[in-house]
Amino acid sequence: MKLLIGLQAYDIRIKEKLAKKERGPAAVQKREEDLAAAQALLQEEIDKLNSHDNLRRETEREIQDLDERLKKAEVKLSSIASNKEYTAALKEIEGIKLEKEALETAVIEQMEQKDELVSACDDNRKKSETMKKQFDQDRKQILRDMKILDKDLKKLEKERKLCCKATEGSLLKKYDVLRGHKNGVAITPVVKGVCQICRMAIPPQKFNELIRGDKLMTCPSCARIMYWGEDERYQQP
Repeated sequence: MKLLIGLQAYDIRIKEKLAKKERGPAAVQKREEDLAAAQALLQEEIDKLNSHDNLRRETEREIQDLDERLKKAEVKLSSIASNKEYTAALKEIEGIKLEKEALETAVIEQMEQKDELVSACDDNRKKSETMKKQFDQDRKQILRDMKILDKDLKKLEKERKLCCKATEGSLLKKYDVLRGHKNGVAITPVVKGVCQICRMAIPPQKFNELIRGDKLMTCPSCARIMYWGEDERYQQP
């Protein structure tokens, strides 16, 4: 029985190590996805800033074109003789000035918007850089942890094989079958008459037989191999 208890302890530890090992790649992937999302957001902000700069430059070119049109219109104005043409020219000049003022107002607004875009871009760049640095550190640590887990697993597997060799064949087979059907737990201690896995009370007569310890017994409820958990023999390492 003590060999079986030891064997189950190995299996539980191996299962825990394997679970941790499986979480490693998932943790790396999650951090990669978070970093990729941050970098995508940064690129989106950069694209917005570039588009904004292009729009502002286009607006400034339009203002320059209007300046040229205004100069030509003013030169033309000085050579006009008729009142009708003069009035039309003045109206054209006024229209150009109004259009120019609207574009200049737009440029001012664009410059104010640029400050916000630059600030958002800088914030996301810093965030992305921080996440990249943290990701590199986390990945290295996870890889180190994985190596340690591999080393621990090899040691546990080796010790488990020795324990299996020391266990009687039919008993080992029964243990393996139960372990496969009972979520990896084939052995259960009984403390104060209660199975510590399924939490069901053991009938008094069976509990007395269990205390005597002269035969292999299974829990009437969960069918796991049971042992008296208060027996000092089984509490020793």
